[in-house]
Amino acid sequence: MSLSGKTLFVTGASRGIGLAIALRAARDGANIVVAAKTAEAHKHLPGTIYSAAAEIEKAGGQALPLIVDVREEASVMAAVEQAVQRFGGIDICVNNASAIQLTGTLATDMKRYDLMNQVNARGTYLTSKACIPHLKRSANPHVLMLSPPLDMNARWFAGHTAYSMAKFGMSLCVLGMAAEFKADGIAFNALWPRTGIATAAIRFALSGEEGMARCRTVEIMADAAHAIFEKPARDFTGNFLIDDSFLYAEGVRDFDKYRVDPTQPLMPDFFVPDAMPPPPGVIIGGGSAPA
Repeated sequence: MSLSGKTLFVTGASRGIGLAIALRAARDGANIVVAAKTAEAHKHLPGTIYSAAAEIEKAGGQALPLIVDVREEASVMAAVEQAVQRFGGIDICVNNASAIQLTGTLATDMKRYDLMNQVNARGTYLTSKACIPHLKRSANPHVLMLSPPLDMNARWFAGHTAYSMAKFGMSLCVLGMAAEFKADGIAFNALWPRTGIATAAIRFALSGEEGMARCRTVEIMADAAHAIFEKPARDFTGNFLIDDSFLYAEGVRDFDKYRVDPTQPLMPDFFVPDAMPPPPGVIIGGGSAPA
């Protein structure tokens, strides 16, 4: 199934995984709403909504760059309306925007707590809510959260409770909305990487290229997301997916193509349950990456 002519509303699409998902859809000829805050390049994180739009159109899609703050209801609602006016509707919503700070309770000030919960949990809830009326009119509507499986193990919370609460809040949206809107035929699924993913944010967080070498490229998440969007929405909903396990089930066998440096051990990401082991032949080890 091609995504040609489909409209994707992607938060945090100016760089990283969000942009990679957008570019993969653009190769099919999809329309992409680049919904992000970055109008001017960050000193550590290159890429803006305008540079992302240029890449999307070069890849074969149509792009609508919009400055959107997912914390603000008016901003999100206005962006959704602009998207519908431009492209006629919304078929896929990708909740990728995220804020992170891996600090313990006493070291986490409330301003940062609020930011993480407003962007991650509340932003996902708000963006999904704004898109749902339009998704109901789509032939195969999908909502995808870039969030982890709901594994309530204390080790995923100890050390960074505030961030984990915010991130798992995104996954709780999948759990609830998949059931709430099942009769409407809207799919709600979560996708999470087994390993660190090589983005500018990871490079900045890990202070250099050493950590990046132990990561996979953003293409593994983009390919997994594309395969999710190809699924019949009425039948494929409420799933918490790990990128390589899902792709393996879809027939992918070569995972080395996604490695930044095949000579380096892969760095595991947070939040991957022990009950979700890697596919045959995939070996994980060598430190831990920020999620």
